[in-house]
Amino acid sequence: MRTADKQIADVLLRYGEPFGGNVWRVQGTAVIYHKTLERIAAHAGIAFDAPTLVRCERDEAVILVTGRLTGAKPGTERVEWSIGEALVNVNYRVSGKQAAYVYAMAEKRAKDRVILKLIELHGLVYSEEEADEFRQGHPAAIHAVEDEVDDPDPFDEVTEAEGDLKRRIDEMTSIDAVTDLMLDTETQRTLSQMPPGTRDEVRDYAKARLVALGWPPKKPGRRAA
Repeated sequence: MRTADKQIADVLLRYGEPFGGNVWRVQGTAVIYHKTLERIAAHAGIAFDAPTLVRCERDEAVILVTGRLTGAKPGTERVEWSIGEALVNVNYRVSGKQAAYVYAMAEKRAKDRVILKLIELHGLVYSEEEADEFRQGHPAAIHAVEDEVDDPDPFDEVTEAEGDLKRRIDEMTSIDAVTDLMLDTETQRTLSQMPPGTRDEVRDYAKARLVALGWPPKKPGRRAA
């Protein structure tokens, strides 16, 4: 495992999070799930001050977030702050009929940066919300750097399998098709080999696809007596 990855894994372990299934690489950059950072913040007891809106426009938001982490010794506290930015079609892209939630995205980015600073991972790993290319690159565009490792990292195989399964979910055009795919023996075998965090992520992804396709179906209304 890369030296940087070992550092990341050690910190994640401190907060009860596995490396595999939570971290992947996009063109050599280590990236972590936003939801993983939220769990770490809750586990560590990180508290956030009310955010400050620096810039408020219809298609742009810049938000200042401050976070506090109480130390092991009474009366000790670490404080970090960071800026989150989201500008439609510049560093935040939306497609089709997708709504642009610039304030929510800016807040996510700022909070994730603060969490990474407080747990001392800033500069070693980036949140998936930092840039659209991270999300687009997850999890298929993961490439081991040949001169850094002798053997491919096991999490590369996990994320490749996750990406393939998510692409297949996207291809399903009906509720029954998604259900059949998730219950398929091969799919269940693939899921069973994934870390719990990755497995949950795929299942959440399938559920979101079901909802997008109209699940649960509306029940017919009762006739008046």
